[in-house]
Amino acid sequence: MTKFSKGDHVSWNSEAGRVSGRISKVHKQNFEFKGRTRHASGEEPQYEIESDKTDHVAAHKESALTKIG
Repeated sequence: MTKFSKGDHVSWNSEAGRVSGRISKVHKQNFEFKGRTRHASGEEPQYEIESDKTDHVAAHKESALTKIG
């Protein structure tokens, strides 16, 4: 069972400070992201998140994310 779902509002730390956004995809198997293979599984999913303030899309492990609200 994943901790987060598509549409959840989350935040994470970045080089620019705390960033927030909405989860757009949940990956439960390896996937290509910005030219690199990201490792994911049912036990350790990764999430694609669209930033609230820019058009940036990030990919993070569950442990890097905090749910908002």
